[in-house]
Amino acid sequence: MSLYRKLLKSVREYKKPSLQTPMFVAFEVAIEVGIPFLMASLIDLGIDDGNLNVILKLGLILLLGALLKIIFGALAGRSAARASAGFAKNLRHDIFYKIQDFSFSNLDKYSTSSVITRVTTDITNIQHSYQMVMRMASRAPMMLTFSLFAAFQINHRLSLIFLVIIPILGTGLYFIVVNAHPIFRRVFRTYDKLNRVVQENLHGIRVVKSFVREDYEVEKFSDISQEIHDDFVKAEKILSFNMPLMQLSVYSAIILLAWFGARLIVLSGSDPVAGLTTGQLMSLITYTMQILMSLMMLSFVLVMIVISRASVERVVEILSETSDLVSPNQGITHLEDGSIEFKNVSFEYHVESAKKVLDNINFKIESGATVGVIGGTGSSKTSLVQLIPRLYDATEGEIRVGNHNVKNYDLKTLRDQVAMVLQKNVLFAGTIKENLRWGDADASDAELIAAAKIAQAHNFIMSFPDGYDHMIEQGGTNVSGGQKQRLTIARALLKQPKILILDDSTSAIDMKTDAQLREAFANDIPNTTKIIIAQRIESIKDADFIIVMDDGKIDGLGNHDELLANNLIYQEVYYSQQKGDA
Repeated sequence: MSLYRKLLKSVREYKKPSLQTPMFVAFEVAIEVGIPFLMASLIDLGIDDGNLNVILKLGLILLLGALLKIIFGALAGRSAARASAGFAKNLRHDIFYKIQDFSFSNLDKYSTSSVITRVTTDITNIQHSYQMVMRMASRAPMMLTFSLFAAFQINHRLSLIFLVIIPILGTGLYFIVVNAHPIFRRVFRTYDKLNRVVQENLHGIRVVKSFVREDYEVEKFSDISQEIHDDFVKAEKILSFNMPLMQLSVYSAIILLAWFGARLIVLSGSDPVAGLTTGQLMSLITYTMQILMSLMMLSFVLVMIVISRASVERVVEILSETSDLVSPNQGITHLEDGSIEFKNVSFEYHVESAKKVLDNINFKIESGATVGVIGGTGSSKTSLVQLIPRLYDATEGEIRVGNHNVKNYDLKTLRDQVAMVLQKNVLFAGTIKENLRWGDADASDAELIAAAKIAQAHNFIMSFPDGYDHMIEQGGTNVSGGQKQRLTIARALLKQPKILILDDSTSAIDMKTDAQLREAFANDIPNTTKIIIAQRIESIKDADFIIVMDDGKIDGLGNHDELLANNLIYQEVYYSQQKGDA
């Protein structure tokens, strides 16, 4: 139940229509249960006695009841639709808001395709289930209770038939639910795989075509799609017993009622005191249909709950996730300067990891300094700088920024003052101006131009006919790699940070532009601490000092000349690049 309580917190402003729905359903059911009583009187007092006044009077009452039933049914449907759609909207908002609050370690637990499936397919399943529960799950118990009560009022001996059939039906439905639920859980996990394959294929479609791998991709997609198909077939085979079981129960009850009811009518001579009348038998058969139809509704609700239960678990899993990184109460809201110090810092992505990603890291950077970071693939360069804005927390040791432990800062303050341009540059669909203003939503046009000039992006921006209003396609596919990198650097500069981190963010920029960029950094943002991760030594050789990383440890620390004289890794990289340039 705690699972559903967590989920139902998202109903919020849609509580009113959620409560109105069962209320309207109650009125609808009350009228529907009363109709067979009126029909019995119509047959016994009107038709059998040939009394046209009774037929006319009861006929008008029945017509009015039918109209009221239609009205209350429509109101219930409208309220249920509004409540379920609103609930789904809130649920999507809550998940999206929760994801924005995730740390990188939280995000590492879920693939992008899995999150997309949860926000779309899973929430749609929950929406449909919620609507069905509000209408059918409230209607069925009321219909069952009222109809059983009315049936016992007519003839309690014949009504005992229901007490025999209902437990048999309930037992059958229980076994259907228990066996179908695990299959649907497996289906939604497979949906995650399917979405991942589609996403990867669309993202890398140029690579797929260039390597002529279309057939392989189609086969991979088909295999997963077939897996979903097979699981659904297995589930439907189990659920297919639902309808025959219901029909068997309905027809068995009707046959038994018709047989025993007819005997009572014949033996009593249609005397209601001695036995049963024709009208009462018709009412009992109608109540039989209502009782068993209510059970059928409950079975449909159970099936829907089985299907949606897996979705509920997956959605609540995200809603229940607690962020590993939170701002402290009354955290520091001002960064004094861009100084950085690592004291005996070690780091692991997972606590159970056998090997540390970073091991005993120590260094100090003065505010305004330019620091280069170099090392081979997998040497943990990116892991090192991600600890500065608290994208992850160090496992051991202390990281200080602006003379304070990073854990003591308000997260928003820290990340506003530490601008990081990641390896995977991301641009969003929109104009260049809109993309740059991610750095500062209130930046003036003059500030945009100033940042773009420092990032060496202004000239190529102005080469577009519409300049800063040029539209960027989704993912920045209509600009080159170097242009994309310069735009993301400009975006970071607009934050006017005290610390700027470039994580291999100039790799696609030519040597001349790279040199101009470094010169602009020195002249235009001298007080900003700059950390530049690079593969090319030329990009960092003028830095105040350079950190050489190897297998999660600092292998060397010093300026270009010192490392060239004393560090073997630096020497190998430098001379191999010199040879390549020659």
